[in-house]
Amino acid sequence: MQLQEILFNQGFGTRRVCAGLIQKGLVSIKPASHATFENVTDSDFELDPEGLQFKVSGVPGLPDLVWPYAARAYIVFHKPSGHECSHKASHWPTIYSLLPSPLRLRPQKSAIQGVQAIGRLDQDTTGLLILTDDGALIHKLSSPKHHAPKVYEVTTKHAIDEKQVQRLLEGVVLDDSPKPVIAAACEAVGELGVTTHLRLTLTEGKYHQVKRMIAAVGNRVEGLHRSRMGAFELPADLAAGQWRWLTPLELAQLSAQ
Repeated sequence: MQLQEILFNQGFGTRRVCAGLIQKGLVSIKPASHATFENVTDSDFELDPEGLQFKVSGVPGLPDLVWPYAARAYIVFHKPSGHECSHKASHWPTIYSLLPSPLRLRPQKSAIQGVQAIGRLDQDTTGLLILTDDGALIHKLSSPKHHAPKVYEVTTKHAIDEKQVQRLLEGVVLDDSPKPVIAAACEAVGELGVTTHLRLTLTEGKYHQVKRMIAAVGNRVEGLHRSRMGAFELPADLAAGQWRWLTPLELAQLSAQ
């Protein structure tokens, strides 16, 4: 595959832009069989993308990173408060503004370019997001048919009691919409009557579901953080606003859901 085509597929701009980056001497590569990076100025240079790493330096606004070639991008992101999960910001900044442009510009056949979040979090909710351009994985983890469990750390206004937990597990009616629905947690763990912290596990993803369920039992959410999706937990060393590539083992954990 030509080097300019590789950069294009990885979201570094149009083919013309990618060719320009290479011809200006801003791109260095390290094929799987090489021990060190080497500079390449021929945009038509042919190489095997499997195991390829490359660097694009000297571009304003682009972090100086080592990029692995990835046919599909799989990213873990620690969402901070005060950001929307939509591509077009309305009232709050979008999470995608916190990502480098190659992740936002990876070419797609759909109208939306780049990686997409699997499930959304409210602007004031923090925690685990998986972002990818793999449509099959997005469908698998977001479809209610697959019942992928998601764990939320909930801070409530008042201490949670046993009666409230029992109602959450049995199912509460969310009647604040035109068509009332029943939503239930599959697990609710907390120090009852003492703490305002509750670990809630859901297998659905209705609009504002956690907040609506807590309100339905007579309490209120003061803070909300998603800590786990299936068997995959938000890495402890990933600070709010930071992202990194998923490892093959982590991707396998998610795909096994």
